[in-house]
Amino acid sequence: MSIIKALRGFTPKFGENCFIAENAAIIGEVEMGNNCSIWYNAVLRGDVHYIKIGNNVNIQDCTVIHGTYKTSPTNIGNNVTVGHNAVLHGCTIEDFVLVGMGAVVLDNAILRENSLIAAGSVVLANTVIESGWIYAGAPAKKVKQMPMDKIHDIIKNYADNYMMYTEWYK
Repeated sequence: MSIIKALRGFTPKFGENCFIAENAAIIGEVEMGNNCSIWYNAVLRGDVHYIKIGNNVNIQDCTVIHGTYKTSPTNIGNNVTVGHNAVLHGCTIEDFVLVGMGAVVLDNAILRENSLIAAGSVVLANTVIESGWIYAGAPAKKVKQMPMDKIHDIIKNYADNYMMYTEWYK
């Protein structure tokens, strides 16, 4: 059974039609929209600051989402895919963003809409990732610009696929 735990007076809140894997942990001040999925061994720890997640977001297996006490919450927009084993810490991720497997996004980084962070990349604190670009490396740097409609469609496809996958588990 999932660990869904109130802490410091905050209870996680969920929108409609969300899938929460049996061993995911969601703690404290966490709020998510509709049609979200939190996969196996993911940890969303809203103990020191809030975590807010929009609609149609998938947080894949072994991802950790956290913030920094009193300074850096984590905000995630709509239609976002967070790949397996990623770490999001006190950052802002706008709509239609893909964070690749094993990527790390640090405090006060902003990932603008229609951007893609390659697997294994490290987005340093206070970095602003521009729309329409793929970033890769440690630290993450621009590697390829893509037309906005193409990058948007790629990211939307991932979000839509994960909505389909959740139906297999319900």
